[in-house]
Amino acid sequence: MADLLGRDFTATAPDQRWCGDITYLRVGDRFLYLATVIDIATRRLIGWSLNTHMRTDLVINALDAAVAARGGRVHGVIFHSDRGAQYGSAGFADACHRHGVRRSRGRIGSSFDNALAEAFFATLKRELAVDHRRWNSEADARRDIFRWIAFYNHRRRHSALGYRSPAEYERTLDPTTLLPIAAQPGVHTPGGSPALPSTQRERRHAARPTSRTACQPTP
Repeated sequence: MADLLGRDFTATAPDQRWCGDITYLRVGDRFLYLATVIDIATRRLIGWSLNTHMRTDLVINALDAAVAARGGRVHGVIFHSDRGAQYGSAGFADACHRHGVRRSRGRIGSSFDNALAEAFFATLKRELAVDHRRWNSEADARRDIFRWIAFYNHRRRHSALGYRSPAEYERTLDPTTLLPIAAQPGVHTPGGSPALPSTQRERRHAARPTSRTACQPTP
């Protein structure tokens, strides 16, 4: 599987390049695992899955959520990840093929090859004070994580985005993109993964800017 990005974490418009990864968060004597899909152009977290396991379904659910958030029109988008077994599985390959998503993977053991996804997790853990926080229940952890995701997407400003939030910056590129991603704590599916809110506005293909939007790995 080729690395189609070569550490170039830039894109000229949303839904050209996505990246993602998996991290774990301690809850009591157990762990929750978070899989992400981030739009490289806007840094918006457009899909995620949170569960008590690291099976392939975790990353498939995150990808499916991202595709649903974009109205299903994502054919040709590149999804970049590390060399984790979940991303190399036949199940994930089938999911990408079904959605028309092109896979890209960095080298084994090189965090810099997926630096933007790694930086997102570093920001999440720093701002949630994960090293000093003790969640006693899965419900408490989910609540705090979903609230932070809503904050990140809609309020957290980035210098690389002209000190705008990902959602605000994305609307400057395509005013019709007003999806309520992470606007609410989310809806739990029977398997425990968060589902996106059911009401989503129809996205139309507006003219894309010609200037290149730089997204450095560091938030």
